[in-house]
Amino acid sequence: MPNTVPQTAHDQGARAGHSGLVEQHGVDTIPDAERTSTPRDVASILIGSNLAFGVVVFGWLPVSFGLSFWSSIAALLVGTVAGIALTAPLALVSLRTATNLSTSSGAFFGVRGRLIGSVVGLLLSLGYTALSLWVGGDVVVGALNRMLGLPADGVAYVATYTVLAVLSATAAVFGYRLLLKLERVLMWAMGALLLAGLFAFAPHFDGSAHGAYLLGGFWPTWLLAVVAAGLSGPIAFITLLGDYTRYVSPARHSGRTVLRSTCLGLFLGLLIPQVFGTFTAVATGAGNDYVHGLIAGAPAWFLLPLLLNGLLGSAGNTGLMLYSMGLDLDAILPRATRLQATYVVAALAAVLVFLGHFVWNAQDAVTSFVLVLTAIGTPWAVITLIGHRRFRGDYDRHSLQVLNQRTRGGVYWYRAGWNVPATTAWAAGSVLGLAAVDTPAYRGPLLSLTGGIDLSFLFSGALAAALYLLLSRGARGRAPKRSAAEPVPVPGDRRGAAVRDPAV
Repeated sequence: MPNTVPQTAHDQGARAGHSGLVEQHGVDTIPDAERTSTPRDVASILIGSNLAFGVVVFGWLPVSFGLSFWSSIAALLVGTVAGIALTAPLALVSLRTATNLSTSSGAFFGVRGRLIGSVVGLLLSLGYTALSLWVGGDVVVGALNRMLGLPADGVAYVATYTVLAVLSATAAVFGYRLLLKLERVLMWAMGALLLAGLFAFAPHFDGSAHGAYLLGGFWPTWLLAVVAAGLSGPIAFITLLGDYTRYVSPARHSGRTVLRSTCLGLFLGLLIPQVFGTFTAVATGAGNDYVHGLIAGAPAWFLLPLLLNGLLGSAGNTGLMLYSMGLDLDAILPRATRLQATYVVAALAAVLVFLGHFVWNAQDAVTSFVLVLTAIGTPWAVITLIGHRRFRGDYDRHSLQVLNQRTRGGVYWYRAGWNVPATTAWAAGSVLGLAAVDTPAYRGPLLSLTGGIDLSFLFSGALAAALYLLLSRGARGRAPKRSAAEPVPVPGDRRGAAVRDPAV
């Protein structure tokens, strides 16, 4: 199948590749000559970007639910491993398509139906970006208050959040190459700071203590922690992994090696900061206010490391999230450039940060957000994995770019750009997941049938898989060959460009 994509107004800057400082690629197909990253780079970017307080705070969640240290660690471990088993294979999709995951999902959902993945990815990244900026900013303000006596008032928080947002947006605008260099440094620097923190808080640690269980009993509370704190970490990457593996060439690196690196990067990148969060939450007795308990309980010599992690670690984490958000918005709005989209999502994230600090209850907002997004993101990931398995990694890269080029047709056009079986299965799975979710803000009606235990991700994923397999049981085992569904050429255009679709 042809692997080249004609240039359009949407991705006209892609001709320059990465010759300049600012990445010019949006969600267009990455030329093989520029796919020079390695599986080790994938692991480095996953580890380095996650050693920040936006991930650390998820280690605090099980403790805030009332679990002891070891029960919290068990919940984090089980949830993270289960999430990696579901999420990591998605990295192999973009390894074959050379574009990001939401665009790649057009092979299964249709070139318009892949907007589902773009919206889910945008919401996931937007929420986690706001969370990381919020927590990192609180750490910076608290550390400066103890170190220098600077006021911890509204002006200080607004100024800190703004600085972090600008730093993050700058890194995101420069793009993948700069972010990769940054995460390589942060992987070692922030890892060393977190390791030092274990010694800083060790004198006050008591692993046997626990509080009142949030859901009234151990097992319901523990399962809540598995989903909200453990599983949610890998689920956050269901649309992000392709942003990195699209720069890895399958001609030089095997899928097995890329999968191993992705699993390792997710496992270490998520568990290291989460274990730090659990350890310090127990040591400082941080029940409903992790950051203030952390700052108050830290020895004076560890305040500077906290400040550095809150500033640099948060910028590295949110920079990568904003980069992915820019790609998703770029895919939703074909007329926009990646740079324009990145500036817009940076502003949206900043607004959410201010709301998170001044308006919402932090713990309730975080818990509700991750559970709801897990319920609607899991069925999308399951359908994408089934489709990838069916296609055996065989994709028509030209047809994947139809919507980005504002054209119509191609082998993934299906019915007006939508694959009805996949879309129906995702919608049904999401509705069932939302009906079984248990959040502080909303309790699904099916909880009475599960004894109050949140099994939304299992229900949503299982129903989506069953429906997709049933409704598409006549589908072939690989991508259809080009035929009459090929994008319609413009008469007299020797480049074979496709007809613009006014509905796009």
